[in-house]
Amino acid sequence: MEDIMSPRLDESHTQRATSTRPPENLEHASLAEHDGFPGERDVLAGLPEIPPYDEVGPVDARALSKTLFARLESLEEGTHEYSYVRNTLVELNLALVKFAASRFRSRSEPMEDIIQVGTIGLIKAIDRFELSRGVEFPTFAMPTIVGEIKRFFRDTSWSVRVPRRLQELRLDLAKAGDELAQRLDRAPTVSELAERLGISNGEVVEGMAASNAYTASSLDAQPEEDDSEGALADRIGYEDHGLEGIEFVESLKPLIAQLPSRDRKILSLRFVANMTQSEIGDELGISQMHVSRLLSRTLVRLRKGLTVEE
Repeated sequence: MEDIMSPRLDESHTQRATSTRPPENLEHASLAEHDGFPGERDVLAGLPEIPPYDEVGPVDARALSKTLFARLESLEEGTHEYSYVRNTLVELNLALVKFAASRFRSRSEPMEDIIQVGTIGLIKAIDRFELSRGVEFPTFAMPTIVGEIKRFFRDTSWSVRVPRRLQELRLDLAKAGDELAQRLDRAPTVSELAERLGISNGEVVEGMAASNAYTASSLDAQPEEDDSEGALADRIGYEDHGLEGIEFVESLKPLIAQLPSRDRKILSLRFVANMTQSEIGDELGISQMHVSRLLSRTLVRLRKGLTVEE
């Protein structure tokens, strides 16, 4: 994994990146390396002074990133100045990678490897980001970072024998899902994924099911980088029905909005307030049996909306 690392500022540059302003540092480099391009030394003039990266808070990182992205758009790719700004954006936003990687701490892979893979996702997000879209960079980047980490586990961590066709389909779905999510600003539906890949809804569902074939770690194993006692089995949470289908929340929103108000009310009472069917019946003044029929009908309608093109 050590070879799969993002372009970074060298160590000395990282440690002293904020002791002087970037234009002054780059002025000497321009004189030494780019003699004959008299205007190049001033290309980065006016950039804000960057504090040590570990001292930059989230709010300041967002503000600095906006300034750097605006300047990046005016620079020619492949130049020293372009690389400087791009690398600075990577360093400023590494906290996003570490946050995303922490969600996978219980996996068998070393945290260092997960962070390196997540950094690849960060670089991809930086290269694709456009200020004109009006979206905060962390909001834009996080799905790509998490997607890159998940793809790493999908590629390397099949715990049961899965046909190669499904392994490849799962990767195609992951890539299409990332691209559609960034374009639509929401999670894509099964139908949208099927249309993007030119396959049936059933094949999409089959490919999504293949993602469950992860490497199985021993429940008796001690979590890595954890000083506390106990095994992974001690960290297994209880079943939370409120989280069922969480991957489809964004896709369900427009479908739920089309439901009659009473059906929406029943869904809210059942899955948000976590009320029983009898309690819902008492709340609405109808029988438990009637609640059951209405709820079943609503769930069938939503399920069809997720899997069948309208």
